[in-house]
Amino acid sequence: MAKIAKRVKANSELVDAAKIYTPQEAIELAKKTANTKFVGSIEVHIRTNIDPKKSDQSVRGTVSLPHGTGKTKRVAAFVTEAKEKEAKEAGASVVGGEELIKKIKETEKTDFDVAVAEPALMPKLAQIAKILGTRGLMPNPKTGTVGPNVGQMIKEIAGGKVNFKNDDSANIHQTIGKSDFEAKALLENLKALYESVLQSKPAAVKGQFVTGMSINATMGPGIRVKM
Repeated sequence: MAKIAKRVKANSELVDAAKIYTPQEAIELAKKTANTKFVGSIEVHIRTNIDPKKSDQSVRGTVSLPHGTGKTKRVAAFVTEAKEKEAKEAGASVVGGEELIKKIKETEKTDFDVAVAEPALMPKLAQIAKILGTRGLMPNPKTGTVGPNVGQMIKEIAGGKVNFKNDDSANIHQTIGKSDFEAKALLENLKALYESVLQSKPAAVKGQFVTGMSINATMGPGIRVKM
């Protein structure tokens, strides 16, 4: 514990809490404070001025990060029998239709990170909507996880496509890569995320949309940044 406290203190001293850094400075500093025993992530936290209690002000979107997140995602594909081969060849780790839905309903186990579905399977997914929904796994046309081109959806996810949405505090949290990524790759991922968030501004929101942003390495101090 003493070593951890010492490391946390040393990292905090590297960051000027009163300063707002440029994206390049913030990323370099985040990498410098990424000194855990394991390779952690670089996280971005975006504060918005939406009212999260109003449904017409929710923020939700997708972005294809140019360099991915560094994490291999396990994809589940809810498809008809005719699409099973396509889903498996595209890289889905869990593939099935009604039998898969029945299994999840009985066991409530979801050993995957993202789910995609054919439109034909969506009515049947209602049986496990509560299980998937509470874990953020329910396929949704708005996030590009429902459609007839199953193979393409799976490949896009494997290539770095991620979903983002606001939490109950009007903030958006997203990993943009591993701490051992090159600074240039992290910067390009950050820019792609930021632009996608701006494009997702709800029409009902007036005035400044993004009111603040910070970056940090896993277990590292927050670094204020402005694009």
